[in-house]
Amino acid sequence: MPEVPPPPVPEVWPRLNPAPSEMFRQFAEELVAVQGEPFRCGTMAEARQTLAQLAEQGGWTAVGAMDRPLCREAAGGLPPERIQWSRPGWPPREMAELSLGVVDAEALLADTGSCLVACPTAEDRLLCYLPPACAVIAPMDRFFEHLPAAWETFGARCSGAELRGECVIITGPSRTADIEKTLILGVHGPKRLAVLVVEKT
Repeated sequence: MPEVPPPPVPEVWPRLNPAPSEMFRQFAEELVAVQGEPFRCGTMAEARQTLAQLAEQGGWTAVGAMDRPLCREAAGGLPPERIQWSRPGWPPREMAELSLGVVDAEALLADTGSCLVACPTAEDRLLCYLPPACAVIAPMDRFFEHLPAAWETFGARCSGAELRGECVIITGPSRTADIEKTLILGVHGPKRLAVLVVEKT
C-alpha cells in the first residue's frame, strides 16, 4: 500500500514563535503556580551539580533513572551506587522504594508548564509515578509554545520504534483536593517535581 501522508495539524492556537528565554519565563511561572520547581542551568555541568544538591537536600538516596543519554549525563554528579537504570522486568515494588525518578522530556510546553515524556516501556512510565520525587531533564531547544506547536515535531518522531509506547504529560507534582477543598500533594504520584532546563548540552 502506498504511504499516506498525515493530515495537516489544525491551528487550534496561533503560533507567535517567542524566543526560548521568553518560553522559559512563561513555563517557570506556570510550573511554580502548581507547586513545581523550575531550574535554568547554563550547562550540563551545572545541571549535574543542581541535581546532586537537590538529592542531598531532599535525602534522595535511592535514584531510578531512564537509561537515556541525557539522564546519564544529568545523573553524573550522583554516587553511582545510588542509581538504578530502567530495565525490562523491573518489579514495581522495587521501583516504589526509590526516592527519586529521573526522566527526560521530549517537549516542554510553555503555556501550561508541562513536560511531555515519551515512555516506550512500562518501567519508564512508572518512573514518572512511583517515586515520591521526580526530576525532569530537558535542553532549552525542546520548548514549544503549546501542544499543537510541538506536535509536528514530536508526532513525526513517534513513528520511530524508540518512541513507541505511551506519552505522559507531567504538570507539577501530583495533587488532589478533598470535599473541603484542602489541597494534598503526592497522593497519586510524586509529591515533588523539579524541572532542570539546560541551555547548552
